[in-house]
Amino acid sequence: MPPTHRVSPPMPPTRRALLGTLGAAALTTVAAAPAHRTATSDPGGRPAAPAGGRGSSPAPGTPVPLRLPPPTGPWPVGTVALHLVDDSRPDPLLPTKPYRELMAGLWYPAEPGAGHPTAPWLPEAAAADWDAHSAPALGVPAGAADWRGIRTHARTGAPVARRAGRLPVVLFSSGDGGSRALGTTLVEELASRGHLVVALDSTYEAEQVEFPGGRVERALPLPDDLTPEVIAALLAGHSRARLADARFVLGALDRLARGHRPDTATDPLPEGLAEAADPARTGVLGQSLGGSVAAQLAHDEPRVRAAADLDGALLGPVADSGLAKPFLLMASGTKTLRGEPSWASCWAASTGPRHALRLRDAAHGSYTDLQVLLPQLVRCLPVPDAAGLIGTVDPRRSLAAQRTAVAAFFGRYLTGRPTGFLDRPGDDWQELEVLR
Repeated sequence: MPPTHRVSPPMPPTRRALLGTLGAAALTTVAAAPAHRTATSDPGGRPAAPAGGRGSSPAPGTPVPLRLPPPTGPWPVGTVALHLVDDSRPDPLLPTKPYRELMAGLWYPAEPGAGHPTAPWLPEAAAADWDAHSAPALGVPAGAADWRGIRTHARTGAPVARRAGRLPVVLFSSGDGGSRALGTTLVEELASRGHLVVALDSTYEAEQVEFPGGRVERALPLPDDLTPEVIAALLAGHSRARLADARFVLGALDRLARGHRPDTATDPLPEGLAEAADPARTGVLGQSLGGSVAAQLAHDEPRVRAAADLDGALLGPVADSGLAKPFLLMASGTKTLRGEPSWASCWAASTGPRHALRLRDAAHGSYTDLQVLLPQLVRCLPVPDAAGLIGTVDPRRSLAAQRTAVAAFFGRYLTGRPTGFLDRPGDDWQELEVLR
């Protein structure tokens, strides 16, 4: 159903695929980058480079190398990509296609050892498409950054760690138009702490989705006239499609837990994967529109026990009826519960455990991997409005705060590990403020 709350004018559509800003446009208060500089910003107001960034500029004409910070949990991480086909329905975004086709990345605690290559942040063809189409929308010219060279810390096809036992499941959904890769730093962290994470792409909404054989499906074009009414209709359609996709994936996980193959491939799945998932302990995590979908899925779906929303306005019934299940909301910048109508109404109606944290000096894109990638670029390239995209918060502290809060939430409500962090982060986390 269309969102019941007022939709503000969108940011430029070229940003939509990068930060889920079409989803962010549902917010009535979109925080601008803080006007002051933090102690960790350089004199130009650029975010400080994260740990792991290069210390010197590459030679002229050489793409800037980029790295992701490693996860901090006790387990090594493995990953595998699944090609999923739902032939029970036509594609909701491309109705002429009689089935829905999806790509999902599974991330999990793995056995240590060599023999399995680390997975790329984006597969080859998708990385090339990102470089050609998505990066220029950031102000990064094609070929200026080595997007293809970004490696994750997960080994493709590695056996599941036997000692990790049955794994609680977390579904991850990015912002509107964004690739599932934009959540890698959080997804890897949860996997390293003993979760099976399923990161899902929304085909024909995500800017690029690569399928087996190197085929890339791009997002359908946006309408020329992005009025508030058009945006509301788009958001409603994308939300419905994602909710149906998530339910299909929950069914695929159930089949996997029963020993049935859920995907189209014939190569062996990672050893131990079929026995690893514990669908009875399932949570949902999302950024921007993905956060709205996470809340709505928890509202509708008995199989979901908890939901975490990273800076996403809430669309659909959950905005008014609230949640009776654990819910984490992480806001950015100067946003408040009362300042976003959908947050205020959901909070007032919810009866389950609720936690709201604000990441000071952050922006909407701080809850994506751009938080750690853009600061590495701005040391070598003039990236316009980097602070407007990811704020001026120290990217190292921002990522650590997000990882700690999200892991504490799912640890508490999926695995029963008590923690008071969500209600009182403490003096060590000045970047985080508890919202009431």
